[in-house]
Amino acid sequence: MPPQTFSFTRYLASKKTVDDRALNAHVWQTLAAVLPAGHLNVLEVGAGIGTMAERVAERGLLTRAHYTVLDELAENIAVARERLAASPLNLEFQMAEALEFCAQPEQRGRYDLLIAHAFLDLLDLRSALPVLLAALKPGGVFYFTLNFDGGTVLQPEIERALDDQIEALYHRTMDERLTHGQPSGDSRSGRHLFGFLRDCGAEILAAGGSDWTVFAGPEGRYPADEAYFLHFIIHTLHGALCGHPELNRERFEQWIAQRHAQIERGELVYIAHQMDFVGKTLNPG
Repeated sequence: MPPQTFSFTRYLASKKTVDDRALNAHVWQTLAAVLPAGHLNVLEVGAGIGTMAERVAERGLLTRAHYTVLDELAENIAVARERLAASPLNLEFQMAEALEFCAQPEQRGRYDLLIAHAFLDLLDLRSALPVLLAALKPGGVFYFTLNFDGGTVLQPEIERALDDQIEALYHRTMDERLTHGQPSGDSRSGRHLFGFLRDCGAEILAAGGSDWTVFAGPEGRYPADEAYFLHFIIHTLHGALCGHPELNRERFEQWIAQRHAQIERGELVYIAHQMDFVGKTLNPG
């Protein structure tokens, strides 16, 4: 049986192993190579429950740094504090909306490294990027990961025409999403970042695919808590499209139930196309 209730913080925890596999190794290695020596001031926006901060510590990326964990949800920050209680990093936790935080005058030009992990595709990139990048020092480094780029694959097929329609409508909800009356999403954020970063005067040093790929092992079991991750993805898709006028309600509910059942049987394969970026802001002159 699929879960009867869903927890966003458990979802964020369950996707850590998925993210670990997905992150582009070349982009990560480039990040490690271009980080300046010495003590670094780091800001992660939309940090969730702190899994990227955990990863940075586990992989030894930062040894001398002040790392600000920023998220607007109190529950996320509370869980992040617990998960990172023994972290070797010098951590600061801030509960605030990312753009409002970065727009504060005291944040301008403050950070050596800006991280946004699985976050930028929730924003209007054209208006958000200048605000976020302004928090970096001249020549500061950005690391933007798991930016969704227009590909959702669920296998095995149930009904090709319906599968394709649901994918297209789901992507459209990302493009039409509004937060406080303002655009706040992009189903092709990965490809669009190339142009938007250039327009902001930023230099991309490396970019590459970081697809989520989730499937069951030979015994029909998904790794770690990834069955829950998949159930949450289907739950999210259901929430986005339930009652959509272009879908037959009964058939859509059946489709959702079939996807949950595929997970229970260890049959569902899920792939989401995403992209990672590392680069620098330009020094003036």
